[in-house]
Amino acid sequence: MPIKMFFILSKVLLFLFSPLSWVICILLWALLTKRPKRRRNLLLTSFLLLYLFSNSFLFDEAMRAWETRPPKSSNVKVYDYAIVLGGILSYYDKDHDLVGFNRSVDRLMQAIKLYQSGKVKKIVFTGGDSSILSGDYREADIIKQYLSDIGIPDSALIFENESRNTHENATFVYKILKPATTDKLLLITSGFHMKRSLGCFQKAGMNPDYYVADLYSGKRKYTPDHLLVPDTSTLDRWSMLFHEISGYLIYKIMGYC
Repeated sequence: MPIKMFFILSKVLLFLFSPLSWVICILLWALLTKRPKRRRNLLLTSFLLLYLFSNSFLFDEAMRAWETRPPKSSNVKVYDYAIVLGGILSYYDKDHDLVGFNRSVDRLMQAIKLYQSGKVKKIVFTGGDSSILSGDYREADIIKQYLSDIGIPDSALIFENESRNTHENATFVYKILKPATTDKLLLITSGFHMKRSLGCFQKAGMNPDYYVADLYSGKRKYTPDHLLVPDTSTLDRWSMLFHEISGYLIYKIMGYC
């Protein structure tokens, strides 16, 4: 599938699997229908969906079922390469040389910690222009300069800046590393993204261990605000989860993972 077509399809799926999109469509239907009973039922349905999908506890439970959890053993052996997946930038202001990170930057932070503690010999960062259409920057190039600025030596870093999705992350990293069977690889990405990522890297010919970062589902909370009070940000998180699940299914169908 051409990469731009894949990008467009992902955006369509993002809309289709957004609870907020469902609510808007139901409200429009309620506005257009001429049957009072149907209008009432549609309005009740929209309010119920809004409440359910803004409930933080329900989202945490769904995410806990999907996310890859950390291995039970807390002992991390020494790895030749820690492969860090991109998608950690929120913006880059070239004029002022300002880098903005999103919460997925935990992937990189965990890799730096492992490197500095001697558990990882080299960090491999993979990420190009994932926006497809803008072409303003390549993520790996920005991270390369950032890591250099904070004192990580160039000899400990490898960058891949051409990939635009998880499938390409895996295939391009394999071409760069050409790992031997004796090389110990550690894949680092967010918990919600690990299923698809691990499948892609295995499909590409690698068999890495994994290190989970950026977990959304932590310890269960039974506080009243978490159980009952709606949270608008949770609507976006559901969209992210549904988008990731649909992406995983598409990758399975296409044989990417």
